[in-house]
Amino acid sequence: MERVDVDAILEQVREALAGEDWNQAVALVEALRPPDQADIFGELPPTEQDQLLPRLDLEDSADILEELEEEEAAEIAARLRTEELARILDEMEPDEAADLLGDIAPERAAEVLATMEEPEEVRPLLVHADESAGGLMTSATITLHREMTAKEAIAHLRVIAPESETVYYLFVVDEEVRLVGIVSLRQIVIASPDTCIEEIMGPDVIHVRADADQEEAARLMARYDLLALPVVDDVGHLLGLITHDDLVEVLEEEATEDIYRLGGVLEEHPPDVPISAALRTRLPWLVLNLGTALASATILSLFESTIARVAVLAAFFPIVAGVSGSAGTQTLTITVRGLALGELSPRDGLRALRRETLIGLANGIAVGGLIALIALLWKGTPMLGVVVGLATLLNMFGAGIAGALVPVTLQVLRIDPALASPILVTTITDTCGYFIYLGLATLVLGMLI
Repeated sequence: MERVDVDAILEQVREALAGEDWNQAVALVEALRPPDQADIFGELPPTEQDQLLPRLDLEDSADILEELEEEEAAEIAARLRTEELARILDEMEPDEAADLLGDIAPERAAEVLATMEEPEEVRPLLVHADESAGGLMTSATITLHREMTAKEAIAHLRVIAPESETVYYLFVVDEEVRLVGIVSLRQIVIASPDTCIEEIMGPDVIHVRADADQEEAARLMARYDLLALPVVDDVGHLLGLITHDDLVEVLEEEATEDIYRLGGVLEEHPPDVPISAALRTRLPWLVLNLGTALASATILSLFESTIARVAVLAAFFPIVAGVSGSAGTQTLTITVRGLALGELSPRDGLRALRRETLIGLANGIAVGGLIALIALLWKGTPMLGVVVGLATLLNMFGAGIAGALVPVTLQVLRIDPALASPILVTTITDTCGYFIYLGLATLVLGMLI
């Protein structure tokens, strides 16, 4: 089906609201898919949101709050009457309802929970941290007992399956609700009706503990192509499931977080972030970057006499530092991504360092030789070409070491590599580049003049 023209429908919704034609506005919104509904609803002013939401079907209202950004959904929930919010939350997926309740004031959340018709599925999810596997899971509404027969399992599914969107394989528990196995729907269907579930289930179940980080859960699901990942407590009781749609959200969140941190920004979701909040996240890192830039300036000041006597050296400052900085960034990006996805561990640090060092050396020989040739043809001074080329080679070699060693070291020290590595690697490549370049020039100063 073709993509909906959200802008055109938004204009129609605004015209209907301007004329207080609520039926038309509701019809336009309810005819859309949930992501499109949320896009349109998010563009409306708060007063119109508050008037439109109670008029929508409960299922559509729930879908909209599930699709909106967490902060926006929390703001809308805070404006709703307790009874209205409770009805919508009863219609939402338990994990989404728990996330929304966790974003509003605790007193209000308790009041809404007390008003809900089915709070028992949501309340257990509120005890886990937002970014943990427990905070990501939803209730495990469909489980089988290991002593069931295939016939009993099918009868059980007929009763409860309509409330579930996907039932491809099912988890098996014992008398104490401990996770003991997994069985596919196909196995149940083709098995003899009197076959015990314990006979056809697989006892080796990939699972995650509730206190594990959500990133670990996402890595497990991606690695083993899981549609659902069971979450257990420290003694193996089945607490809930993480579904594949939650995996997509986690991967998006983690990727966004790493991109922000590589840019020296903690958390920001433009364009709705106030300028004051943006300054609080960006300015400290710019000030820190200023401090590291002073290190480069200090190196330059040590060689003022060399620069004064051979002014042409200044023309190659951006080349030596810039090319090496790009090489360091390439290595840094590969290393940070490997650490974030679990493809690279601190134990692999020496192997990664050796590999990136060789790559840096090879790149340095190629680029350094090219820059030496450019310097020779441009300025006509062979020794200048040697100095610039050799300085570039050595600095790219060092950039490969820094780009691999810095993030791995930070990981060992339990400091987020994505947050601190860019500034450190940039400082190392700039200061070392200037020092090597000007140091070599000073050594052969007589041949450069």
